[in-house]
Amino acid sequence: MTSSDILPNAQVRQHFLDRHQLRKPPLGTRLDQTLRALNFVQVDSINTLARAHDLILWSRQQSYRPPALRKMVDHSREAFEAWTHDASILPISAFPHWRHKFIRDAEQVQKRWKAWHRGDFLAQTETVLEQIARHGPLGSGEVGANEQRGTGGWWDWHPSKTALEYLWRTGRITVSRREGFRKLYDLTENVIPQDIRNAHPSLDESRDWACRGALRALGFATAKEVSEFYDFVTVAEARAWITSGLKSGALRDIRTEAANGQLRDRVVFTQDWPSLQEPLATSNRLRILSPFDPALRNRARAEEIFGFSYRIEVFVPAAQRQYGYYVFPILEGSALISRIEIKANRKKNVIDIIGFWPEADVKFTPARMERLMAELKRICLLADCRDISGLEVLRSI
Repeated sequence: MTSSDILPNAQVRQHFLDRHQLRKPPLGTRLDQTLRALNFVQVDSINTLARAHDLILWSRQQSYRPPALRKMVDHSREAFEAWTHDASILPISAFPHWRHKFIRDAEQVQKRWKAWHRGDFLAQTETVLEQIARHGPLGSGEVGANEQRGTGGWWDWHPSKTALEYLWRTGRITVSRREGFRKLYDLTENVIPQDIRNAHPSLDESRDWACRGALRALGFATAKEVSEFYDFVTVAEARAWITSGLKSGALRDIRTEAANGQLRDRVVFTQDWPSLQEPLATSNRLRILSPFDPALRNRARAEEIFGFSYRIEVFVPAAQRQYGYYVFPILEGSALISRIEIKANRKKNVIDIIGFWPEADVKFTPARMERLMAELKRICLLADCRDISGLEVLRSI
C-alpha cells in the first residue's frame, strides 16, 4: 500500500460519525429512515435517564419520543425485536434474513442454556407454544404458573420462562408488544406480516446481506468487525466474503489511521473510496450519547478512532468505579470530550447532575458550557423533566 491508500484520522472520525447519523444536527429525520440507516438499535432495561434505544434515536432525531418506536413495533409492524449481539429492534425488512440466524442460534443457545439454566426448559417449549396459541400474547409471568420462581438473575429463570426466551431467540414466537418494559409474545405468524414471512432468501443471500449491511454502516471494517456487527456471520464467513469482494473489485484494501497515529488494515466498498477521502464538516453541538450507542458499542474500535476509553461500570462495585454507575459520553463535533453522570429524578421532575469528567486536554470554556446546558435542557424533554439540579458539579470544573 502507499500513502494514497491511507484514510487520515480526521476523515476516519468524520465519515464514521456520518455513517452513524451523528455528524449533522439531529433535525428533521424520519424515524424509519434513521432505523434503516443504523440497521438496528439495542434495547436495554436500565432507565436512569431514558432507555438506551430511546436515547440512541433521540440523539439523531431531536423530535423523537418513545411512543413513536413502540408504534413501529407494536402496531404498524415496520420493525421487530430480535437478538443481534443483544436484544435489539430492527427494520421489518431484516426478518426474512433473520431466519438463518434463528437456525444458528437454536443450536448454540441449547448448548449454553442447558448448562446455565435450571430445569429442562426444552421440555416446556410445546406447552408454552400451546398456551400462547390458546390464550394469545403472554409474558413470562403467565407461563409456568406451578414452577418455582428464581431469586437470582437471568440464569435462574424458571424453565417455562427460559422456554419462552428460547422460542423467541429461535423465531417461533415474536414480541407482539410491550406493556411498560414487559414483553408479551405471540406466535410469529400472528405478528410478522405475511408478505415478509413469504420471503425466503438463501443462506448465501443472507450472508451477503449481513456483510454488506455491516460494511455500509461502518464505512470501513475488518472481517472481525463485519462479523460482530450483527453477530450473524462468522469471522471465517466475513473473511471469505471480503476475499471474494477484493477479487471481483467490489472491495478494496485501505489503511485507517487511529487517534494515536497507528494504521489498521481494513476494507471499503471500492465505489465509496473517493468520497471517503473527502473532508466532512461536523456540527459543533454537544450530544449526550447512550453508553449503548452504535458508534460506541465496539469499545475497542471507538477507542482506536477517537482515543476515548469507555467502559460501562454498572456491574462494578461502587468503591472500584473510575467514574460512576451509568455515565454518558459527550460528543462534540468529531471528538468525544467528556463524561457526565445524570439521572432523572422523576419525583422532583428534575435531572440530577451527579458527576462530570472532561477529558484531560479539554477545557470547558463558557461557550462550551453553554452548549452543554443547551443539550441538558433538550434532554429534559426526552426524560419528561422540567429542570436541572446539581449545577454546582459543573461549576466546580
